[in-house]
Amino acid sequence: MTTEAQTQLNDVNLAAVGALVGAIQADPSKAKTTWAAHVTWNGAFASESRVRGFAPTPSDEPATLGGGDLAANPVEQLLGALGNCLAVGYAANASVAGIAIDELAIDLKGDIDLQVFLGLAEGHAGFDSITATVKLKSAAPPEQLAALHERVQASSPVGHTLSSAIPVTITPA
Repeated sequence: MTTEAQTQLNDVNLAAVGALVGAIQADPSKAKTTWAAHVTWNGAFASESRVRGFAPTPSDEPATLGGGDLAANPVEQLLGALGNCLAVGYAANASVAGIAIDELAIDLKGDIDLQVFLGLAEGHAGFDSITATVKLKSAAPPEQLAALHERVQASSPVGHTLSSAIPVTITPA
């Protein structure tokens, strides 16, 4: 086995992950992080979010909701964020466990009743439920894959955020 094979699995840089784990074990305060985004409205239902130095991510509503249908809408982006977080979790946890992933795809769906959003009713405006179907191909034994699924569910920041009541403060500046 080559050095690269020992430090990379599933294209994950295990040395970098190990260094982060070691740094946090040495100083737990390094585990506390803050993430940020800046959103600019572009007229009608179009906006864009900027994160760090990346190109902006556009957002719009479908034509059926009065938008220009120029980009995914916020609830679709939320589903994508959960799927992306789960994919990171599978790649990281599988790599650390020595599990090679041949293929990984995650299909997500969520149900929303638009009555509250449209002002036709009061109550919960968000998703009623979200389902994620994970299609994972690997030569690993089924019991290792079951443990991987459990670990990913237990450690997904976006999954935990969506499934827990967390404080959200929205203030005018």
